[in-house]
Amino acid sequence: MRKIVLFILLAFFSSCISVKKWNEKLEIPIAPEKLKKDVDFAYEKLQKLHPNLYWYISKKELDYKFDSLKTTLNEPLKPNAFYQKLAPIISDIKEGHLRLMPLTKRLTKKEIKNLEYQKGLLSRYNFIIEGDQIFVKDNPDKIPNMNVGTEILKIKDIQAKDLLKKYRPFINSDGENETFQKYILALRWPSYFTAEYGILDSVQLETKYQNEVKNLYLKREKITKEEKQKEETATKKVTKTQKGKTNDYNVVTKSYNRDLQFPTKDSTVAYMKIKTFSGTYSKKFYKESFSTLKNLPAKYLILDVRNNLGGSLYEINNLYSYLVSENFQFIDDIEVTSRNAMFHADYFKGMSPFFTPFAAIAYPFYWVGTALSVKKTDERFLLKNNGIFALKKPKKDHFKGKIYVLINGSSFSAASILPSKLKGENRAFLVGEETGGANDGTVAGRFSTEKLPHSKLQLPIGLMLIKPHINFTNTKKGVTPNVEIIPTLQEVLQKKDVQLDWVMQDIEKEKLLK
Repeated sequence: MRKIVLFILLAFFSSCISVKKWNEKLEIPIAPEKLKKDVDFAYEKLQKLHPNLYWYISKKELDYKFDSLKTTLNEPLKPNAFYQKLAPIISDIKEGHLRLMPLTKRLTKKEIKNLEYQKGLLSRYNFIIEGDQIFVKDNPDKIPNMNVGTEILKIKDIQAKDLLKKYRPFINSDGENETFQKYILALRWPSYFTAEYGILDSVQLETKYQNEVKNLYLKREKITKEEKQKEETATKKVTKTQKGKTNDYNVVTKSYNRDLQFPTKDSTVAYMKIKTFSGTYSKKFYKESFSTLKNLPAKYLILDVRNNLGGSLYEINNLYSYLVSENFQFIDDIEVTSRNAMFHADYFKGMSPFFTPFAAIAYPFYWVGTALSVKKTDERFLLKNNGIFALKKPKKDHFKGKIYVLINGSSFSAASILPSKLKGENRAFLVGEETGGANDGTVAGRFSTEKLPHSKLQLPIGLMLIKPHINFTNTKKGVTPNVEIIPTLQEVLQKKDVQLDWVMQDIEKEKLLK
């Protein structure tokens, strides 16, 4: 027993010491020579692992940017000050999945425990960006003085527009797309703010609502142990239900990631909303959903992938098989940079401690399988098709009616590949806004997270070039809708869905003509 207690105490104090040392390093400036080595390290890794590095920027231009950055590194910089210089260069590569990660302070176990019994600060809201302005889009907890439509003017006496100006160079999209930026900045600016100023207990805001300017303190609210247990019990109750599993209940948003509804009394119109292609129980959801559609008089399917940032490639391939009536190949062969590129993939990343030992045992088999999966064709290295993305047959319950797809600038990655393929095959009518992800493919799939040796900044690099099997547009843009409808700020804040309304009206017009 004494040995166990001693071990626990040693583990506790070593953890505290490592946290302290890490946080101290964030404040220690790094010599210019070492920063330049980090710049070279990042570029070398990009050239070695990224399968289409010069897709949207020429080698000459990118060489110049990295070389120019090194000429500015003449004095020591703290890690995150260096981040602010290197991140915009990474952003200029114009690959939406590619971004440098700022360093954040680590927390002790006690601090983590305390946060478990506190509600968030800025994370309790959803925001919308309009130009250089930040507005509250949603306030689900109905916190006073933060009505939907409230504009954030200042945070810690810093102009909101100045924060956006500072953080905007850190974000990017695929290619020449410009619709993605405002959505991803609305999601990420609170995390950039937290990385810069730490996890705060409260923050002073200056806000404006209906022309009235107010100053207030936004504070973390504490929750009792009983309240937390009650919330966890309620969440478990939902997630363990059949609907909770099949519709993929999201414990963070407290909503289902996928859903099927029938907005008209005659059930001739089906509306399928997919918030993220998580892959969780998706096979069962689509099997049940399209079986239902086959047994109903549904003639129209509205597939809504707005604000869907992507996810499982397998899921969208499976979904596509329910939307077509002929054999198909969903994507082209996946390209990598070399035979050993996939050995750099983050094999253990995101894995729970319980599964890690089993994954370690299985690693030799993974290594052999990976080694045998690469083929060389015309000086290109391709992953051999293992059957998942080979020529496929449509599902027997495939939908035969008319398909509308709702898209916007926050339809990204897998949520761009699917509408790209549907539009390329003339199988769907797209309504909304140009997608944030590129029409002609993306670099994602598996990632290799490279840690810069001196600053310790992390750079996750996509290893797989994934392209839909279509005739490419070569526009370097997103998937463009057949009909463009972009809601105004007021329509968004008032929860008016003008894009869905247009589709419903178009369906009614078509019904009258039949």
